[in-house]
Amino acid sequence: MILVFITLGVGAAHIVLGGGLNDAVKSTPNIAHHAFFGAVAAAGFGVLFNFGYRNLGWAALAGALALAVRTVCMLSGWPLEAASFAAAVAVALVVELSYNTPFPVRRVGNAIAVAGCIPMVPGSAAAHWIIGLLEITVQPLEKSDMMLAATTSAGLQVIFTVGAIGAGLTMISSTFRRPEFPTRDHAD
Repeated sequence: MILVFITLGVGAAHIVLGGGLNDAVKSTPNIAHHAFFGAVAAAGFGVLFNFGYRNLGWAALAGALALAVRTVCMLSGWPLEAASFAAAVAVALVVELSYNTPFPVRRVGNAIAVAGCIPMVPGSAAAHWIIGLLEITVQPLEKSDMMLAATTSAGLQVIFTVGAIGAGLTMISSTFRRPEFPTRDHAD
């Protein structure tokens, strides 16, 4: 019920503040809209990860960047998985480059990037996957083929998107030298 009232409230506010009914349900994604809600979601995950107040701001910025980059890529025609990979690379790169600024995020490091990327996990596809698996068990055998195809497609989208996010984060964080890890300058 809370989700229904939130949806109705946001839609009504959009209509009252100048957009029409058709504008409230348009399918074209708005980059600022996605960035804002990515920031809110990432800050929420920062709370879950027990970040301090300053790091919650960094997590929000990482979430905003992740969803903005992903939305721009998807508007350019990229599939969800590739756009999520590019966004994860962008977030991880910004976090790594922030180590050399006056405001480093070194204490929590890659956790900021992870919190920023979690909102990109396709929750709707995950829900379709789980519910589809449950519905397959009660479908007649004739209908189970179509249900299995749709369920498998949703599951693969979730798996490949999460894999792309993980690959993007790992690639960037592995290529940068860590000052806290000692290196050997001489051969043994």
